[in-house]
Amino acid sequence: MIEDVRSACRSVLNAAWVPHMGYCVPNPRTYPHLWLWDSCFHSLAWMGQRDPRCLQELSAIFVAQTDSGFVPHMRYLGRPTYRRGPRRDASSLTQPPVYGLVIERLTDAGWEVPKTVTDAALRAISYLWLRRRTGEGLLALYHPWESGADDSPRWDSWVGTSTWSRWRFALSDRYLLYRMVFDSEEAACGSRSFVSCPAAFNAIAGYTAGSLGRVTGDPVATRIADQLGESIDAVLWNEDERLWDDLPKVGRGESQSAPTLDGVLGALITRDSRKAMRALDQVVDPDRFGAPYGVRYLPRGHQLYEPDLYWRGPAWPQMNYLLWLAAYRWNRDDVIEAVQDASWRSAASSSLAEYWNPETGNGRGAIPQTWATLVTAVAQDFAPPSEFSP
Repeated sequence: MIEDVRSACRSVLNAAWVPHMGYCVPNPRTYPHLWLWDSCFHSLAWMGQRDPRCLQELSAIFVAQTDSGFVPHMRYLGRPTYRRGPRRDASSLTQPPVYGLVIERLTDAGWEVPKTVTDAALRAISYLWLRRRTGEGLLALYHPWESGADDSPRWDSWVGTSTWSRWRFALSDRYLLYRMVFDSEEAACGSRSFVSCPAAFNAIAGYTAGSLGRVTGDPVATRIADQLGESIDAVLWNEDERLWDDLPKVGRGESQSAPTLDGVLGALITRDSRKAMRALDQVVDPDRFGAPYGVRYLPRGHQLYEPDLYWRGPAWPQMNYLLWLAAYRWNRDDVIEAVQDASWRSAASSSLAEYWNPETGNGRGAIPQTWATLVTAVAQDFAPPSEFSP
């Protein structure tokens, strides 16, 4: 099965590759542009195929970086049907900064990442720290799309309903976009209706900063990682749920503590072993996030759990991968093995879908979707990430 999946992954990546742009479109019909964290995961997938396009794909996300360091969450291929802000070539929003952990994984696997790319990544994480840091020492987002989990239950109170429908969330997201403030580079710099400090975004940013510090020796990146790790534990930990919450700053944030898989990702950067173990325990708990085909986004039995419905319960390949990294950090072999096994079986059962039903493995969303090829980066024959001692 593994070789069949690997071959299918390569075919999907090749079909999605845009040679003159140097990146893959996630799905030519549904997602015909570059997305920041998608391309980061494509880079890992190319690495899993031992293909030098891993470096091209990573470089592509920084082409539209601004002078100050802001990295947009989209670069448009052709004319977009709907722009995400005032910029015409790219989005004015950002997305989870996965690039640092990708640089570390490529370096560990023996690839020579160009200095121009590592320098761009350092500028990007410094931009977030300087421009997005709140008084609590956390990074703030100005629109739900910046989290990557566009329609997560954590945004329900801002939307005004917990009953999900595509049109309602689309209208709400566009309304929130119109309430944003943009700087002279046309990058988001505030919002009159939505400001939140999500646990997952901050954990990914902390891990990325730590990765960049380890690869480059940059003391600023290391300090950012340390401070984000301290802040999520001090501000975001929810003892009752055994997860990290989000912190709402502007708008209706009552839904910020919904027990989603985002709340486990603090294990990427916390130095508190008790918190990490209590969160990771839930990844393999069948009554929480553990499922036959990957990891549920919401716990089984939760009133909002819908295993087929977008961010309401399905399993996601990129979330599986991030949990795999967190498990390696804490030597949780049970989580590592469960995620690896489910990732390969789900890639096959879902036909490399964007996301899938965690109970049945049936594919949902765009099929195929390029980031599902990320499964090749969790193969057992690849070295784990560099040591990141708690």
